[in-house]
Amino acid sequence: MTTNYFKGTATALILLSAVAVTPVLAAETPATASGDFTMTVFHTNDTHANLNTTSERAALVKKLREEKPYNVLLDAGDVFSGTLFFNEFEGQADLAVMNYLEYDAMTFGNHEFDLGGSAEGHKALAEFIKGAKFPFISANTDFSADPLFDGLQSKTVDAEAEDGKIYNGIIKEVNGEKIGIFGLTTEETKDISSADKVVFTNYIVEAKAAVTAFEEAGVNKIIALTHIGFNDSDTVDNDLLLAKNVPGIDVIVGGHTHVKLDEPHVVNKDTEPVVIVQANEYNKFLGQLDVTFDDKGVIKDYSGVLHAVGGENAAKDAGAAELIKPFADKVKETMDKQTGATAGVFLSGLRDLGGVRAGETNLGNIITDGMLAKAKEIDPSTVIAIQNGGGIRTSIPKGPITYGQAIGVLPFGNSLALINLSGAELKSVFEHSVKDYPKESGGFLHVAGMKLVFDGKAEAGKRVVSITVDGIEIEDDKFYKVATNVFTAQGGDGYDVLKKAYEDGRVSEPGFVDWESFADYMKSIGTINSGIEGRILAKVPYSDVAYDRWSYPYVSDLYYRGMLKGTDVAFNPKKEMTRVQAASLIVRALDLKTEGTAAPFSDIGNYAAETKAEIAAAYENGLIKGINGKFMPREKVTRAQFALMLERAYENYTGKKYTAAAKAPYTDFGNYGAEAVNAISMLHELGITQGSDGKFTPGQSTSREHAAKMVSNFIYNSKQVKKAE
Repeated sequence: MTTNYFKGTATALILLSAVAVTPVLAAETPATASGDFTMTVFHTNDTHANLNTTSERAALVKKLREEKPYNVLLDAGDVFSGTLFFNEFEGQADLAVMNYLEYDAMTFGNHEFDLGGSAEGHKALAEFIKGAKFPFISANTDFSADPLFDGLQSKTVDAEAEDGKIYNGIIKEVNGEKIGIFGLTTEETKDISSADKVVFTNYIVEAKAAVTAFEEAGVNKIIALTHIGFNDSDTVDNDLLLAKNVPGIDVIVGGHTHVKLDEPHVVNKDTEPVVIVQANEYNKFLGQLDVTFDDKGVIKDYSGVLHAVGGENAAKDAGAAELIKPFADKVKETMDKQTGATAGVFLSGLRDLGGVRAGETNLGNIITDGMLAKAKEIDPSTVIAIQNGGGIRTSIPKGPITYGQAIGVLPFGNSLALINLSGAELKSVFEHSVKDYPKESGGFLHVAGMKLVFDGKAEAGKRVVSITVDGIEIEDDKFYKVATNVFTAQGGDGYDVLKKAYEDGRVSEPGFVDWESFADYMKSIGTINSGIEGRILAKVPYSDVAYDRWSYPYVSDLYYRGMLKGTDVAFNPKKEMTRVQAASLIVRALDLKTEGTAAPFSDIGNYAAETKAEIAAAYENGLIKGINGKFMPREKVTRAQFALMLERAYENYTGKKYTAAAKAPYTDFGNYGAEAVNAISMLHELGITQGSDGKFTPGQSTSREHAAKMVSNFIYNSKQVKKAE
């Protein structure tokens, strides 16, 4: 890109709306004028060893490359980690597929460095690079201090790049035109992976140097292949900032944030346009960008499409199927083996507030309990276990648990580490853990052997209210033995306090792999019915909800979601909830809106406009029906009525009616009709509420704290269902 010129055609604008479709609807290459040059960039990112659709992916790539012969095929990193294909083969299965598909280049993602803390260091990555039939590019990654990469890296932009070597960038000839391609890897890698001796430098500085090198070589069409995130942290790096701050880049093929860019995103459209693409994650899509340059290397036109990989009628490539079969057979053998444990409830590895990166979950509790149990076998003085939420990668549904599921939860194969920390250091650790709350953080810590109370509204760095071990407040000068994984112990996720302890020699590494200890611990339990226990509590302002009250975690969850109205002094947990309060709470939980039509009830005239709108939203979305034109807003809502509202909310949210597998085992259904029984059974099956002493007490009024529990659990469980679709 050498001038301030851009032309977006009507054809391009129409094609931009045709993304995320099947291959037969792929965009046509834009029409070109004499002297123009059109090429296609095929791209993947964040595949994370998802190879179950390899034959479909190969058939799609071959078909499209035949249709668009002037192309490059690029990967934006994070091939490593995520499934058993990686745990079993450490990148070699992925490499076989990428070589078969004839990739042109790949940059490094942060997960390519996940094994740096192991006994063998980055041996798997070095072998991956050496075996590649394509070059690697990353202008801001320096391997020189790690002897495993001796002879593999050349800090240059090279027109004659060799396969299995690392460069700042390469010059690729496509239909007689020179295309410059350079790579970038997020500087966050040093904190969120196990980089060890590998160093990451400033992406803006290195990008400018790469562009200059290309321009000096007479290249005016430049692609940045990046693993820095589309809209990731402004304080570290991202594609949007790269586009705005480095003149000369034409296209950014990105990864890291797993964003599904249904349309190419354009920065500096009216001056020096930069087209950014990213193809989601896990080999779900193959990205295609058709781009036309004029004879000065300026983008004139573009169109983008994401091709879905796989599907019932997708074509398959026999060669790829044969290639992947021995790898897949081994993976299946391990995946299908039973651990001997059964999940009696859904074990949640979900995201969002209340998920593994922003709250206590039953799965996080089981993981840390298992870690603590293993650590105590080795050193009985261990009192605490901590697990970073970012290391918990998926959930476990109800039913028998396989080793494949255990590995899916903890796919990085981190080993156990024991650290000796002072109470003051522990406080610093947990200040870091909760600094972003209620926003998600991969460094959010799950715990065993202790309880944390913090104020999520306070200034970051001043949030920890109390940390107790066996009910006793920790002391600043006293030391505590803490179990965690090696990644966290070495300072991963920015834990500088832990990094210093590691460097000081206060860490021992017994060597037990996390998922194996996790699977063994679940087996020792048998049937797992764990729930939220109040190990991690975000402070609320209500004086009548004590930290040790059973409802505290649910009240706190709704408070930080902004769903509770009224005074900031008292919550009145035992107060009976009215029908209007119940409807309003569920409307806020689902963020339901009204179309503007007033609800047809004659008895809501005195309510505020906001409350009327919530009643209207509840009515329009089928949550409430009323009787004889009345809503009876001030009547107490019974537990059966509340269950019916939640059943209807479930149908509204998921788009399908819930049919209970069996009648809940309560003895007090009495004469309640089939709809109410089904609704109550739904709450039981989804773990939203379990009743007491074999009874549900359907006719009893719903207290505010019981409503908080049911709505909090409902939000969580309905998201689980939504994600599984």
